[in-house]
Amino acid sequence: MTPEGKVKAAVKKVLNSYSNVWYFMPVLTGYGVAGIPDFICSVGGKFLAIECKAEDGRLTAMQVKTIDDINRIGGRAYVIGPDEVTDLKALVNMMGGVKK
Repeated sequence: MTPEGKVKAAVKKVLNSYSNVWYFMPVLTGYGVAGIPDFICSVGGKFLAIECKAEDGRLTAMQVKTIDDINRIGGRAYVIGPDEVTDLKALVNMMGGVKK
């Protein structure tokens, strides 16, 4: 598994531990929209987008723009690396996540 794949697996584990979290992972096939985060989520009805990166991963210009746009209109968009998975738990709890 790639380093970024490990981060995605850890994010899935966190999200799956909540009863009121729904998520979708868009698959880019050449017909998708560039810059879309790896996870599109609803936490108790609140919008959350998560971009996963390996420790040395860098955002593309489109990813930066998309994350900024989401945050500007009142959604929440974050970049999660291997060291931020614990922070994701705190964020989901703060957003009203209900543990299973």
